[in-house]
Amino acid sequence: MKQNLSELICTRLCHDIIGNIGAVANAVELLEEGDMDFLDDIKSILKTSSGVLSARMKFFRLAFGLNNANLENQDMLKDTAKDYLSTLGNRSCPLQLDWTFVDAKYAKVALLGIMCIADILIRGGQISVRPYQNGIMVVHNEDAQVSADKVIQLKEAVNSGEVGENAQFAAVAYLLKLIKDTGMQIYMVNGAGLGFVFE
Repeated sequence: MKQNLSELICTRLCHDIIGNIGAVANAVELLEEGDMDFLDDIKSILKTSSGVLSARMKFFRLAFGLNNANLENQDMLKDTAKDYLSTLGNRSCPLQLDWTFVDAKYAKVALLGIMCIADILIRGGQISVRPYQNGIMVVHNEDAQVSADKVIQLKEAVNSGEVGENAQFAAVAYLLKLIKDTGMQIYMVNGAGLGFVFE
């Protein structure tokens, strides 16, 4: 199980950064060719791609990495999650975040919950992280468009505790492992938007 989980996570993270790494490599290649006609385009590519890579790697470090003091820094968690979501949405349909104070013990599950929900959204929307009873709730806004197939797969994975070999659900797999290891409870909510409750 440990090997399978690490393979899922590695595959997913590589998938999420490889496109922008390729863009940086292409920009460097154009620079090496010395054609200054493309200089403005090269600058734009490097700026955009390096920004996406930085935002995603910071998020992945907090969500999947070893625990560290940054998980207690509310501003850093919120800003890191917002920056990550900005790499997924677009200008016309951005992904937004409403983050209310979260106890540090829920920081990683909150980030993974954000990632899981972002994966099912089609055209922007807002994800909210807020206290709920004895834990926290991570949920998207009611009017957000979602992929019906991905919602079904997400619910099946949470209910069964299994994600198979689908690297798209690496965040779900790691989330379920954290829940099991910490003794937390996880519930799917489907009222004003789909999401999770962690207690």
